[in-house]
Amino acid sequence: MTRSLKKGPFVDERLLKKIAGKKPENTGIIKTWARACQIAPEMVGFKFGVHNGREHIEVFVSEDMVGHRLGEFSLTRKFIRHGGKMQKELEAKKKEAEIAAAQAAKTADVSSKPQAPNSKQ
Repeated sequence: MTRSLKKGPFVDERLLKKIAGKKPENTGIIKTWARACQIAPEMVGFKFGVHNGREHIEVFVSEDMVGHRLGEFSLTRKFIRHGGKMQKELEAKKKEAEIAAAQAAKTADVSSKPQAPNSKQ
């Protein structure tokens, strides 16, 4: 459910005080626990350290983020991977292909270098 229009967006006043009258270049990372705070246009260009329950994740605010919540950009769960045996086999094949491509590129670089001509005639 969205917030009532007559109330307006929820923007944490403490964050607005921290950025009031300051330039984004002069401030470092502003730590916050206010994940529910909506991003206001005044926040564009600042870096926020948004707490995800364990650590502060750095979020650089751009114009596209205005209207979204800070918590949307600080994930609380760490994705490892899906799969199992089949996924491991696919990753092993991919790794082998990358190694083969790197070796082929290396041999191509060595063979394409011009040889120094002999100084004796």
